[in-house]
Amino acid sequence: MPQIIPLQAIPNQQLQVQLGTQPCTITVQQFAFGLFLSLYIGPTLILSNVLCENLVKIVRDAYLGFSGDLFFLDTQGNDNPDYTGLGSANARYLLYYYTPTDLANLTGT
Repeated sequence: MPQIIPLQAIPNQQLQVQLGTQPCTITVQQFAFGLFLSLYIGPTLILSNVLCENLVKIVRDAYLGFSGDLFFLDTQGNDNPDYTGLGSANARYLLYYYTPTDLANLTGT
């Protein structure tokens, strides 16, 4: 079952979260041209300022050293996320963590 990562409806934020066995730090920043995410596992930077788009994998490549993937879902349409729609579990934009097994179940491989 995918995990929802709790975010707040603020333009710049950082949180620590356990994703599988990975102790992660996620930074989300709103700029005029989109919402961007950076990801650390422990002290190691995995991704820096990746543009967040609706239903588009954020990590994409296992060689980066992250197990699974992250993506945003627009629960009310097909727009890319912005900070004003973040927040509770009933928020418009939800950030999901999918394990490798979750991803395999999505693609049927």
